[in-house]
Amino acid sequence: MNFPQLPKSTTYLITGTAGFIGFYLSKQLLQNGLHVIGVDNINDYYDVNLKYSRLEQLKQYENFTFINGDISDKNMIIETFEKYKPKIVVNLAAQAGVRYSIENPDVYIQSNLIGFYYILEACRHYPVDHLIYASSSSVYGANKKVPFEETDFVDSPVSLYAATKKSNELMAHTYSHLYKIPSTGLRFFTVYGPMGRPDMAYFGFADKYFAGEPIKIFNNGDFENDLYRDFTYVDDIVTGIERLIHHPPTDEVPHKVYNIGNNNPEKLMTFIETLERCLSNAMGKQVVFKKEFEPIKLGDVPATYASTDALQQMVGFKPGTPIEEGLQRFADWYVDYYKVKEINTLTQGSV
Repeated sequence: MNFPQLPKSTTYLITGTAGFIGFYLSKQLLQNGLHVIGVDNINDYYDVNLKYSRLEQLKQYENFTFINGDISDKNMIIETFEKYKPKIVVNLAAQAGVRYSIENPDVYIQSNLIGFYYILEACRHYPVDHLIYASSSSVYGANKKVPFEETDFVDSPVSLYAATKKSNELMAHTYSHLYKIPSTGLRFFTVYGPMGRPDMAYFGFADKYFAGEPIKIFNNGDFENDLYRDFTYVDDIVTGIERLIHHPPTDEVPHKVYNIGNNNPEKLMTFIETLERCLSNAMGKQVVFKKEFEPIKLGDVPATYASTDALQQMVGFKPGTPIEEGLQRFADWYVDYYKVKEINTLTQGSV
């Protein structure tokens, strides 16, 4: 399917630009010669050095403008829209993490609800061609019907994080109804890849291994009824977003929601074994994790599995990067970025 070139005169506002997906999307748009305004508050939810490393890459582009700010700062958001008048807005700024939302609920309300409200208000007063925003596969809760389809019941979230993402969809629908803001919500499914989020399991497994520590697997050691996850490589996410930019909803209520997932759930243990092989390849020697099994954590769900039919029908694209390929790219990056040669001898002894 052929798509028109994105007009070079259009200004793109990407929030969460120092974050994982925000970085890759911004970089892709910048490489296409587009003008990107990036907003991020560089919070310390995880290692800020990784965020600064991403930003340093983006700042190499002359067509990139960075604003260090929080989307829950209403004045900053309004001033940004007033000054730059973005026509495409991609809101990827949010407090992420299911488990962290149980420990620290305040930041989820501040960023995911109040911050998103200010984005919507700005799009209302400074009209945009398309607002795309991050939702999450977590809105499906403990749904047992698979694959998850956009028309499924999503009114039983099992974490505050999921509740904020479902709220975003409702808020966006309301603003689309009242003010005809073309908006699209994207339900991401377990995104992974190089320069990813250290709070994600695959990244944490690598950290634990090189620290000489066991990894914790929250499936009770039940291999027959293991957790399933629809692991989605970050490049597939970016391709989906980039194509959807061309397709703002045109219905009477111009609001749509799409899954972006790999449509191929893997057992968690299969994913772990693949990561061991990929790290072994990157290190040139065998890597085997020490494993500890624990009960599933509060707020976790047993399976995620995306139907991507709606996305494919709209833009002719279906994520499909196999985990062997995606995890190898992550492992190669990790070994190079952190310059790891062996397990930490202070904690593990000689290797």
